[in-house]
Amino acid sequence: MADYTATRQRVERYFDHSATSVWDRLTSDAPVSRIRQTVREGRDLMRATMLGRLPADLRGCRVLDAGCGTGSMTEELARRGADVLAVDISPQLIGIAKARLPKALASRVTFAAGDMTDAAHGRFDFVLAMDSLIYYAAPDIGGILNRLGQRTRGGIIFTVAPKTPFLMAFFTLGKLFPRADRSPTMIPHAAETIAAHAKGQLKRIDRVTRGFYISECLEYRP
Repeated sequence: MADYTATRQRVERYFDHSATSVWDRLTSDAPVSRIRQTVREGRDLMRATMLGRLPADLRGCRVLDAGCGTGSMTEELARRGADVLAVDISPQLIGIAKARLPKALASRVTFAAGDMTDAAHGRFDFVLAMDSLIYYAAPDIGGILNRLGQRTRGGIIFTVAPKTPFLMAFFTLGKLFPRADRSPTMIPHAAETIAAHAKGQLKRIDRVTRGFYISECLEYRP
């Protein structure tokens, strides 16, 4: 847990201070650079991929949006009828997500700033964690899946940075984004490495590649 806690604190400092405005703009309709536009498009495709793993009608289901950011996934889940717990490590991003959520959906969403794995959050039918585990080592990801899996009836759908030569080169050289707004170090993983630390079943779903956005969708079932 020590490594997990230290990484979580680094990510919190980044997203709650230096990166808030970057993510606010990236996840909006505001014009962005060509590089960030590919990231925006890639994230849109990945969000659709993850939502495609869930029933179209989520009425009666409780869903955890683990690392909800500015709330795009949260809104889509609420539109399907889910009761959503939207958790993010950054209170600043939670504030943006609350402001963006249509008032008609507000009764379906509870926001919380803090640790996505906190047992106090209760039980869920599904968990979605889009690009919120990409900074953690494989043992930490396995631990997160095991802890959430104990309280999740259905699948945990999440993303990792795949271990490709392209990503390994960029992550090693630190050139994926300009130094001024670069995120904490993302760790590429092979699915097999994560599976070695998870007690349930891990399944590859799809990989999204869009310019500078490369992410792999996996599904874990306890």
